[in-house]
Amino acid sequence: MTRPLPSLLRPLHSDEFAPVPPHRALARATDRVTRQLPDLAAAVALDGATYAHDRRATALALHEIDAAHGGGFYGIDVAATLDAEVADAAFRARGPVVDVQTHLVDPVLWNGPHAAALGHFLRMVDPARWPDAVDPHAIDAAAWAALVFGASETAVALLTSTPGPAGENVLENAQIAAVRDVTDRYAGTGRVLTHTIVHPNLGPAELDRMGEWSRTLAPSAWKVYTLAGPPTAASPTGGWFLDDAEIGLPFLARVRELGPRIVCAHKGLGGPVPDASVAAASPRDVGPAAAAFPDVAFVVYHSGYERDPHGAEGAFDPIAPGGVDRLVASARAHGIGPGGNVYAELGSTWFLVLRRPVEAAHVLGKLLAQFGPERILWGTDSTWYGSPQPLIDAFRAFTIPERMQEEFGYPPLTDAVKTRILGANAAGLYGIDPPATPVAPEPASELAPRLLAALDTARA
Repeated sequence: MTRPLPSLLRPLHSDEFAPVPPHRALARATDRVTRQLPDLAAAVALDGATYAHDRRATALALHEIDAAHGGGFYGIDVAATLDAEVADAAFRARGPVVDVQTHLVDPVLWNGPHAAALGHFLRMVDPARWPDAVDPHAIDAAAWAALVFGASETAVALLTSTPGPAGENVLENAQIAAVRDVTDRYAGTGRVLTHTIVHPNLGPAELDRMGEWSRTLAPSAWKVYTLAGPPTAASPTGGWFLDDAEIGLPFLARVRELGPRIVCAHKGLGGPVPDASVAAASPRDVGPAAAAFPDVAFVVYHSGYERDPHGAEGAFDPIAPGGVDRLVASARAHGIGPGGNVYAELGSTWFLVLRRPVEAAHVLGKLLAQFGPERILWGTDSTWYGSPQPLIDAFRAFTIPERMQEEFGYPPLTDAVKTRILGANAAGLYGIDPPATPVAPEPASELAPRLLAALDTARA
């Protein structure tokens, strides 16, 4: 019988990559948590499964991860494993949470190659949650409302989607807008921001549609997947680049013309292994595109992170940059630094590195050093991983140890900086005023029928 574990210690694979066995430190932490959890649960009169979903179990997981990696990453008082008030204090909110990357699917559209690709991704990255075929109802609109708003402190969520044109995607542009409108009606105006997904490599007609989408869908930003699509002159292995004259530059000119002048681009998480990744998943085009369009904000989803099955992110490598280093190198080469028009986003990246805190410190340290504390945005990729609350709590507790600050020149990750990343930066970018104390929308059982009906109505 499998013993319950806190969600932060669920056994993971490595996104699209081959399964990676946990390194010794994480295995040691997991073993210690497994042995302690039954007694701790009994001490607070909870069964193991209930305790595993409690904030005190999050504290236990982080305490043991920290100890196994030499300390200095998660400063959790061991008393938080038993005392709910101490646990709440350890993860205390200091400002609103704005999640700029959330997802849901329309179960009716859960078919075809796009759904199959997404299902493969979810089962690869989080097999403990998806041991069998993915149930689309567990990540539909009702689940999204319950997990993102009902089961976390998220004040504002931006709803996005995967690549795929109308009729092929798992959530279509009109449906994204419909979810926003229904949630506004029943949870308060401004709780949901939206993307409109654009595929500029489909031809000029796609850029023409942007005018209609701008008028009828009122997106908060445009979302692109440069790694998606057939080979082009600029990208013979498939996809396209933001800075190529055939596709990228005309798209950016259209964004400048129509607004909103915010482009969110998936960069990173591009293939089975880094050397075989789709080339257009690289953020090497971010610097030149941002320099050419200084009046457009570029939000780099995943920050260019690639999970290397043979190692982990370390200090910046100017000779052979990979992963996040590619984004840093591209921005550095074009003079884009703190206060610039490039934002680094943490969806899935934080989920993948938080259990490897040395790697997490390198990723966050490099982003802080290059872009500054005002240009990093919080995102989770929920509902892919369930409730985002454990991810929020882990981030609030995380610090870059002083030894790594001194050795690598990383800025400190203070409470004030984390507050900016978790919400204030996105609020500034999108011009919103999120509620300081968000109220969950009406119960999912009541909101769900309205959301599902909205998806039916908006479905192409």
